[in-house]
This record gives sequence, structure tokens and C-alpha cells, in this order.
Amino acid sequence: MTLVGWLQISLTLLAVLLAVKPLGLYMNRVFAGERTFLSPVFRPVEWAFYKAAGIDEKREQNWLGYTFGVLLFSVAGFVSLYAVLRFQAVLPLNPQGFPAVAPDLAFNTAVSFVTNTNWQSYGGETTMSHFSQMAGLTVHNFLSGATGIAIAVALSRAFVRSHMTTLGNFWVDMTRATLYVLLPLAVIVALVFVAMGMPQTLDASVTATTLEGVKQVISTGPVASQEAIKQLGTNGGGFFNVNAAHPFENPNAFSNYLGVFAMLVVSSAMVYTFGQMTGNRRQGWALLSAMGILLIIGIGAVYWAETSGNPILTHLGIDPIQGNMEGKEIRFGQSGSALYTAVTTGLSNGGVNTMHASLTPLGGLVPMFLIQLGEVLPGGVGSGLYGMVVFAILAVFVAGLMVGRTPELLGKKIESREMKYAMLAVLVLPLAILGFSALAAILPVGLAGLLNKGPHGLSEILYAYSSAAGNNGSAFAGLTANSPWYNTTLGIAMLLGRFAYIVPVLAIAGSLVAKQKVPASSGTFPTDTPLFVGLLVGIIIILGGLQYFPALALGPIVEHFLMLAGQTF
Repeated sequence: MTLVGWLQISLTLLAVLLAVKPLGLYMNRVFAGERTFLSPVFRPVEWAFYKAAGIDEKREQNWLGYTFGVLLFSVAGFVSLYAVLRFQAVLPLNPQGFPAVAPDLAFNTAVSFVTNTNWQSYGGETTMSHFSQMAGLTVHNFLSGATGIAIAVALSRAFVRSHMTTLGNFWVDMTRATLYVLLPLAVIVALVFVAMGMPQTLDASVTATTLEGVKQVISTGPVASQEAIKQLGTNGGGFFNVNAAHPFENPNAFSNYLGVFAMLVVSSAMVYTFGQMTGNRRQGWALLSAMGILLIIGIGAVYWAETSGNPILTHLGIDPIQGNMEGKEIRFGQSGSALYTAVTTGLSNGGVNTMHASLTPLGGLVPMFLIQLGEVLPGGVGSGLYGMVVFAILAVFVAGLMVGRTPELLGKKIESREMKYAMLAVLVLPLAILGFSALAAILPVGLAGLLNKGPHGLSEILYAYSSAAGNNGSAFAGLTANSPWYNTTLGIAMLLGRFAYIVPVLAIAGSLVAKQKVPASSGTFPTDTPLFVGLLVGIIIILGGLQYFPALALGPIVEHFLMLAGQTF
């Protein structure tokens, strides 16, 4: 680790922090239905959408209606995207002449992009036409992100309202998230990416002559537009197979840091919006502080592990001064690689500029564990916020037990109903991750996809299902996941990780919105102080440790000690 490396990391995080308040205030105005500087441009478009769809923007929904809207919209998105992939061969903008996507892969991909996971069991430049990339994948990058934002907004309203049944209108919230937040930001970021050298063309490829005089065909396409929303919507699905390690997706160090900024900025600002909407900005900063503490620890852990070198090479007497550069791009260095790795897994982004399977065992453990914590650091756009609120509910319950009073969060009493829903939500991930991992580790169809045996092979399986259920999308690349078994089971894990979590969250919102908001009393445990931040961080780590440590001990931790002994696999 170097001072220059930490300076680069710090400047990126500082830029995000400076953008949190203005963007958070802007989003608060958007979801309150107030006029913004973009209203003259987008208000007529918004009105036209409502008119065409028969939506009354003033008619609100209770939690069941809101949930039904989310599920119906997601089913329609899945069906339409599956159809695009299956009929790819006869649809336009297919200059490469790619055939239809296989049924199991189309199922996996459609589920992946609808759930904001963006797991990719295929190479984009050899599988997807431009139409599939733009009208299929990129569109759902916007819509799945907007859906997560809408759910977080609905939950925020539940803390503001008293003795009510409605949480807003899903169709209105989703439309505004797309038009006023994601779309304008994506246009700006895409233009900057193009200026940095990222392709944006409908051509299938270009031909170059190498230094040896050989002709080389290089795939290209509408990369910048997909890359922009890939980051801003915390999607992560790349245009090319190697994702942000490809020079067309991530040309230089500046695009790398802009990508990290774009990943973090909307998710972080959503937490400030939460504080603004609930009338307690200190609460928003408290949640953001807990997220930031864990994320910085994760960045530091990856940076330290990778700069410490490969234990096997060190055991052989090779100087570890250069660190572990296997699977990394020299143009990003150790600091840029560590920052990207931790951020993309602390978020539910899943884009990679480093091959995670080539990280040291401890370096690979960190992103896996960050995903398993629930993707709340600061998590996906919207999904990270409502995931953190669930942990906050658990934390105030623990605090209530300590002080002997009914726990409260932002003036709403947390009782047995909310705790049951919260526990149901947090148990979804370990059930899907550990359950499917156990099956894949013993069944021949699961073991057939492994590149490595032993603890690293277990890590490949565990990371895959962690990534799917956590709606992340990154992978230990050694696993061959394009098979009926993995395409199907990973798809099911994605569905559980998204919708079996969303339903309890909206049920919590429905319960809270009906309650009276009570003023704080002398017995109220304050939830906007450093003490609560520490408690919240502890709850997140303890839950993660209790659920996943035995599996991690058999994978990356055992691998670390074996590598210290100089053993290879």
C-alpha cells in the first residue's frame, strides 16, 4: 500500500461525498412531485406516459397494490426480455448474425437483468446482437434500477405518514426515477465516456493491423451508453466478456475512477434523500456513516491483501514488493483495482476491472463477504437503502432489549410484526446462498463446472450463489456457469434474492405507515448518534459472521493457510 494509492482512493470517495447532498435534495424534490429544473423537458414526457398507460398519478396504492405493481412490472419485463433473446436471430441490428440465445441461457439472462443482478453466463461480444444489448439489456438496466429506487422511496414515506394505508404509486415513482434521475445522469456520463475513448457505434467490428502485420478483427458497438447506466444503476453487466477490464469499457485510470464515482453516487445520495424525506438528516448521515465505515474497511482489506503478494511466490523466495498482479490491469494498479473490487461488491454492481478468481485468498474473501452482508455498502440504487433500514430495525430491536423499552425508529414503534418481516428478509440470502452451494458442491452437475478443485473450487461455487442471491453479478471466473444446472439454479437464486426480499420490505412499510408517529421521549434510544452507528455496524458484521463464517472457513480461509505453506491446487 502506498500514500499515493490511498490519496487516489480518498479523492474518489470525497467526490462522491460532495455530490451526496445536492443530488439527494434533488431526488427528494423529484419524488415529492415538486418542480425541478428538468421539469420543462421531462414533465410533458412523464404526462404522456401516464396518459398512454391509463395511470392516475394522484391515485396512491397500499402496500399490497404497490407490491403487485412491482411484481407485475417485473414479470412483464422478464417475458419481453426473454422474447428478445429467443428471437434475436430475426430481429434487427444484428450485424454479426448471432443466432437465438439458448432457452436456459435466455432464462438466466432475462432473470438476471430484471432483478438488477446482471450475472452473465455468456460473452457479450460473441452472443448478443446490438438490438439485444440496447433494447433488451440496457433498457432493463434503467428499469430494474428505477424499481429499486421506487421501493426505497415507498419505505421512506412509511416513516413520515401516520394512520395511513398508502405508500405512493409505484408506476409514478418508477417513471420519475427513470426520467428525472437515471436518464439525465446516464446521458452525461455516456458523453464523458465517449470523450475518454469509449466506442459508441452500430458497427459490429473494426479491423486493425497488428505490429506483426496480421489483420485483427476487434468487436465494437454501442458501448458507452450501456456502460453509463451499468454503473449509475448499479447493474454491472458489461458489453464485453471481461467487463471493465476491457480497454473499450474502461480505457484509462480516469474512466476507472469515473466508473467508481458513478457506481456510488446515486446509492449514496438515496440515503441523504431518506433523511430529507423523513425530516431527520442526521439519520441519513448515520446510515451513510455505517455504510462508509464497512466499505472503507473492505477497500483497505483488499488493498492490503493484494499488495502483500502471492503467498506461494513469497514462500519460494520471490520478493513480494510488486504485490499480486495476476488478473489485474497495469493501467489501474493496485489501488484502482482494490477500490473497484470493494465498491462493486459493497454495491450490487458486479462489474469488474480485475479477475476476482485471481485475487489472493483473503483478497477474494472480502468481496465475497461484502456481497453476503446484504449489498448495503451502500448497496444497489434503492435496494441498498431499504436493506440498511432492515438492519436498522434489527439494531433498534437489540437496543430496545438493552434499555428495556419498546424499540423505535424515526418515531415508529418496532414490534413483533416488523421483526418477523425483517427476519424473513435477512434469512432469504443465507437460505439461497448456502442451500444452492451445498447442492452444487455434492452433485456431479455442479462439480462439472469447476476449474479448480479443493477450497478454491468451493470458493467458486460459493461466490457464484452469493453473487446471484445478492443480486451482484460478479464471479470467480473459473466457474463454467453456462450450463442448464447453473443457469437454472442461479436464476432461481436471483429471483429469491430480489423478490423474496422486496415483499417483506414492502410489508414492513405497510405496517409502519399505519402507525402513529410518536415524539422521542427520555427512554427513546437515539438512532442518529455514533453509538447507534457502532451498534448497526456490529449487527451487520455479527449476522454475516454467524451465517457465512463456516462456509468461508472451508473456502478462502483454508486456501490462505495452504498457500502460506506453499501448496498449490
